[in-house]
Amino acid sequence: MNTSDWLMNPMFGIALSVVTYTAAQHIHKRWRWLHPLFVCSGFIILVLLSFHIPYAAYKVGGDVLTLLLGPATVALGVPLYKNAGLIKKYIAGILTAVALGSLTAIASAAALVGLLGGSREILLSMLPKSVSSPIALEISRHLGGLPELTAVLTVLTGLFGSMIGKRLLTWLGFHDAISIGIAVGTAAHGIGTARLLKDSELEGSMSGFAMGAAGIITSVLFVPIYWWFR
Repeated sequence: MNTSDWLMNPMFGIALSVVTYTAAQHIHKRWRWLHPLFVCSGFIILVLLSFHIPYAAYKVGGDVLTLLLGPATVALGVPLYKNAGLIKKYIAGILTAVALGSLTAIASAAALVGLLGGSREILLSMLPKSVSSPIALEISRHLGGLPELTAVLTVLTGLFGSMIGKRLLTWLGFHDAISIGIAVGTAAHGIGTARLLKDSELEGSMSGFAMGAAGIITSVLFVPIYWWFR
């Protein structure tokens, strides 16, 4: 088997992902605030660039791992089911907070691009960055943005939100699980939710519900935005 055949084998992408993530977990034990996915993604990019390996070669194995995202997302329903009663009790406040958070995410993205003099394509690509990747990519595609750029911005939003979100909220005086979960889930979607689940099932379940609600609410909010940019 020559080098090209070896790189295009799915096991290359899978092995590289597993090895780098394992190393990232060890680093995370030393620096708890540093998210393993952030380290893992950076190291994979470094490897691909250093050895001039095309992304398509890594993607063959990466797509296999992507198939596992569906079952992993469905698994978030377990803590949601366990805390369904608490969610029903505060449903009005939760939905109001998610709606305001989703609106703020869109407005702040637009303001940032405007202040930095970004192009229309960058603006349309950045607006849906705070919802989960599948929803963000579809919104970006319909708006006329760059889905590839949206994917990068969405992942970065989740990573930074997972690393500093809870720390920032605690510093601002928010200590209850509901507030932290709703805020992180609205702003940092699945990556932030996965991070909270490591610390607290209640925080994780609230974050998972907020993530789903934010996806629906944000999609509705983009209807008039879509008409505006047509």
